[in-house]
Amino acid sequence: MIGDVLTTSILFKALRDRYPDAELHYVINTHTFPVVKHNPFIDKFVFFTPEMETSKLKLYSFLNNIKNEKYDIVIDVYGILISNLITRFSKAKIRISIEKSYTSFLYTHTFKNAIVAKTNAGLAIENRLQLLQPIIKELPDFIKPKIYLTETEKTDAKAFLIAHNINVNKPLIMVGVLGSDQSKTYPLHYMSKLLDDVVLQHPNVQLLFNYMPKQKEEASAIYNFCKPQTQSAIQIDLISNNLRHFMCLTSQCNALIGNEGGAINMAKALHIPTFTVFSPWIDKNAWSLFENGTTNVSVHLKDYKPELFENIDKKETKINQSEFYNAFKPEFFSDKLVAFLGDL
Repeated sequence: MIGDVLTTSILFKALRDRYPDAELHYVINTHTFPVVKHNPFIDKFVFFTPEMETSKLKLYSFLNNIKNEKYDIVIDVYGILISNLITRFSKAKIRISIEKSYTSFLYTHTFKNAIVAKTNAGLAIENRLQLLQPIIKELPDFIKPKIYLTETEKTDAKAFLIAHNINVNKPLIMVGVLGSDQSKTYPLHYMSKLLDDVVLQHPNVQLLFNYMPKQKEEASAIYNFCKPQTQSAIQIDLISNNLRHFMCLTSQCNALIGNEGGAINMAKALHIPTFTVFSPWIDKNAWSLFENGTTNVSVHLKDYKPELFENIDKKETKINQSEFYNAFKPEFFSDKLVAFLGDL
């Protein structure tokens, strides 16, 4: 996933600092490349394509190419079947991953994921950094993910907004109105209520909706639920045509608000303030990266109704996510959202 690839890219900064002459390669899915493009600490990207998932011949060829690279060290952040295979074929002398009883024999070093964060960097950062322990004695407390945009990209993004009647002298907010799927999407009528509150308090604000083309119907539903004043502030059809373009547009915004997911992580890596609404079944401790109560703020139903999560596991929460989402009323945190936006 995009957020995972971006977050894992922090390891390259730590590795480059310790081993300035090392050759550092990153195995990623092709569609995630835009978030790590131009990263100066990565020497080569090794792409895993959708065809490799369906063709045994192409998968075998890919794994043989891994073998031929003759890697000295492999760090497997995911510990899933394909990364197990990559590790096995690499024949690297040092093989590091998270601890799983049924795959630990493949690795020379394994680590259990912590369940309580030690810093505001969050578990997703801390658990990745611990994988470097066998090869880096003194680990940094944290490293922030960073997206590298060129000045030309940022200039072009500003020109694009102006060409589409966006006033760059007025507040501009990117809104992640929909999650990657229904289980990570705040109820549509609740989202519209939040946007009504934002526009009521900040009548000069301009809102850009971020969603995938296949989600147009749901995005339109949120727009239709909004009050006329809010609708006039929304640019519903001004969506990015690719991931890199989205990041460039986000870099021009005052903030990004909305559902937890890749867009939030990208905004943080661009140093854009974020307000995150977590799905009830997602672990806030893992993905509330660099929360500070001011420029990065997040809310979770458990913050307001902890009793609902007693004696219930993540699987049950996900199965019954609609009930939990319905209990996560906008009035719980709309004031917090308005306060986050401050004096726009």
